[in-house]
Amino acid sequence: MWTRKQSVMAGVFVATMLVVVGVVVLAPFSRTNVIYAEHDAAPESVQRALDHAQSLSEAFQYVAETVRPSVVSIHSIQKIRATSRGQSPEIPDELRRFFGDDEMLERFFDFGPPHGGGGQIRQGLGSGVIISTDGYVLTNNHVVGRADEVTVTLADGRELAAEVIGTDEKTDLAVVKVDAGGLTASPLGDSDLVKVGEWILAIGSPFNYHQTVTAGIVSAKGRSVGVADYEDFIQTDAAINPGNSGGPLVNLRGEVIGINTAIASRSGGFNGLGFSIPSNMVRSITDAIVKHGRVQRGKLGVIVQELTDELAQSFQYDSSDGVLIGDVQAGSPAERAGLQAGDIVTHLNGRLVKNVRDLRHSVAAMAPGTHVEVGISRDGRRKVLGLELVELEEKPLATHREEADSSDELGLTIETLTPELARRLRLDNDVRGVVVTRVESGSIAERAQLQRGNVIVSVGSIPVETAAEFREAVAELDLRAGVRLQVLHDGIRRFAFLRELR
Repeated sequence: MWTRKQSVMAGVFVATMLVVVGVVVLAPFSRTNVIYAEHDAAPESVQRALDHAQSLSEAFQYVAETVRPSVVSIHSIQKIRATSRGQSPEIPDELRRFFGDDEMLERFFDFGPPHGGGGQIRQGLGSGVIISTDGYVLTNNHVVGRADEVTVTLADGRELAAEVIGTDEKTDLAVVKVDAGGLTASPLGDSDLVKVGEWILAIGSPFNYHQTVTAGIVSAKGRSVGVADYEDFIQTDAAINPGNSGGPLVNLRGEVIGINTAIASRSGGFNGLGFSIPSNMVRSITDAIVKHGRVQRGKLGVIVQELTDELAQSFQYDSSDGVLIGDVQAGSPAERAGLQAGDIVTHLNGRLVKNVRDLRHSVAAMAPGTHVEVGISRDGRRKVLGLELVELEEKPLATHREEADSSDELGLTIETLTPELARRLRLDNDVRGVVVTRVESGSIAERAQLQRGNVIVSVGSIPVETAAEFREAVAELDLRAGVRLQVLHDGIRRFAFLRELR
């Protein structure tokens, strides 16, 4: 039995120990309270940051909730007709070149393995976006362009057979249609207003995960990557993976500003660079497909090239904007309107023309029969010529570059164009000039991209028909200032500029 005194002393000991333990245990919390107190000293700035972050999060949520009902998954079935090398001709050559091999290409576009014992069927997966409540759906040509059967899965889970209304290989766009009610459509925005650094979302079915949303920014505009004839891609770092093809790229207003099409990748997976067809190009292509079932593009009838500073100066032109006409096709609207080789196209319908791609895309976006006003600079003077576009042929003019070798002050050897040489080069009988037979490595001529087989038809503004006339014309010019040549290759005329390095 403890005495009263022992009990009191024991109580005091226990109480003392509890106080000590309390100090030890609560010390971290006291320190924490001090830290929070320090943060509480500036809560306004922290709260503002949190409010901004919450606002952005709510914007993402709004866009996702608004657009996802219009985003669909697209399954396709293709009948394989194997080539002698065992490749499928359904895969376009330009896509093979861009991705390097079929395996990487198929991993991105999610074509999937051949289906069935005989291997005659290939299944594919892509995405799309509904753009009208009566069932029109946008996607990529490489998703449905060569498919025998197309099935669209809506956001609510309904699976519908789809009809391919039309495709356009030159931009890799396609329009399909489903017959259903209660559809939600997303509007096309104005891609010209898109700014680099702007927040965007990509929505689609990567790896068959339907209705997936990824976020990022517009990292560049006006990109060309070599998967289509007409390219003006919006570049983004929003994650795009196999199955995203044909899905929408949307801004924070819920507008479709692009159709996701390709990525730059060494592995076939996302590496931070995705490419989308801008909505303004999409709009014109879609309108043509819905109205005509195909795209009809306008044609001027000129062969154009980029305008270098040296060429601009040689034509008494004081700007870097514009496009140089290297040749005019016989019987074309351009020839009938009076356009000539050496003219610099500065404006189209009053709008400044910046470069070849700008002019090419602008003309191609117009329907045949459209009247256009072409502003040009000729011999330092400005003028405007009117003409009516014709339809662009499907088969493009052939162009290629050969490797060059050679001799002489300019680094090239030339011969007078004889009837025999003209026959060997398959030239028209009325062509006059001198033929480049050799180009020396590292020479002025090589730097100007002259090649064996080129026919030089003029030096400056002086026509040349013999080797002697060529040498005489060159001798009278200052190579330090530069020499402009007009060159014919594969039936196409262009300008080259030769100048000594200083």
